[in-house]
Amino acid sequence: MAEKREVFCVIMAGGVGTRFWPKSRKSMPKQFLDILGTGKSFIRMTYERFAATIPAQNFIVVTNHNYKQLVMEHLPELSEQQILCEPIGRNTAPCISYAAYTLSAKCPNSIMVVTPSDHYVANEQEFGRILNNCIEAVNTDRRLMTIGINPTRPETGYGYIQKSSNEPISPVKCFTEKPNLEVAQAFIRSGEFLWNSGIFIWQTQAIIDAIKEHLPDMHALFEPIAYGTESEERAIIDAFSQCRAISIDYGVMEKADNVFVHSGDFGWSDIGTWGSLYQQSRKDKYANAKPKEGCYTYDTRGSIISLPEGKVAIISGLRDYIIVDTDDVLMICPRTEEQNIKKYIDEVKFNQGDKFS
Repeated sequence: MAEKREVFCVIMAGGVGTRFWPKSRKSMPKQFLDILGTGKSFIRMTYERFAATIPAQNFIVVTNHNYKQLVMEHLPELSEQQILCEPIGRNTAPCISYAAYTLSAKCPNSIMVVTPSDHYVANEQEFGRILNNCIEAVNTDRRLMTIGINPTRPETGYGYIQKSSNEPISPVKCFTEKPNLEVAQAFIRSGEFLWNSGIFIWQTQAIIDAIKEHLPDMHALFEPIAYGTESEERAIIDAFSQCRAISIDYGVMEKADNVFVHSGDFGWSDIGTWGSLYQQSRKDKYANAKPKEGCYTYDTRGSIISLPEGKVAIISGLRDYIIVDTDDVLMICPRTEEQNIKKYIDEVKFNQGDKFS
């Protein structure tokens, strides 16, 4: 019987969460907010979900250097050495490379579980079962594993994974970025496609070998660094300043021939937008997702409303709107136009500076 490899969890927590503006800001991005009203931030819920399987000392958080203190506040179980700081955001491939080469220097025969910091899982028991299946599958096999979600609707905001079989663990045919509605509907009809959760499981050495093969320029930047020494910080700044901004999906997973997906259904959502939060939220009899107290709606339907605690709002005559009020920004826009939020941020930034972004 093969010896069990030590398992580590890498939480990617460097994003700004602009699609949740104006609640999510550069100074306090989405992963550190209690957007669901559970009393816990997204990163806290993520940690607790994986801590059911992985011990606290085996967590690594990769985040922007500006958020190091926030990570320590939300995850007091972790030591400062478990937080890796990116000098600048460069998408998921450099983030995962930094963690993989760090882990290789510390525990080369390990398994890496990589997860975003800001997703929601309703059925954590079922999620844990699938996670353990994946860990067991890669313990003796150098396959690159990801978790795919059985889709419930033709969602255009998610990436898709085409599987080769109906087995729970299947080789991957291809990855597809966010499709238009017509393509998403065809995906659902075919029964061959899963939502891409962005959760990965692999042997640490297997992903390093894949980076070396498919992203040789990134390997050349990260491999020579003396991790755990005084020279690391300067070398990481140099590496991030030179490396491409590229996702691990595009840089490695779409090119490798040893990629597998474990399908599952455990109430997953990336809750990446106000629209997806609306889908997950409890609604009143008029399909409004709104605070329990202080929000009075009249002739208003299908809207999502977020208010500061203790604030009273009267909203009348709106259909399918997003209404978000913070201490210094009020945003009111149709739910169908939430893709324009980045444009709103850019215009505010142009006229007002960085204060409100």
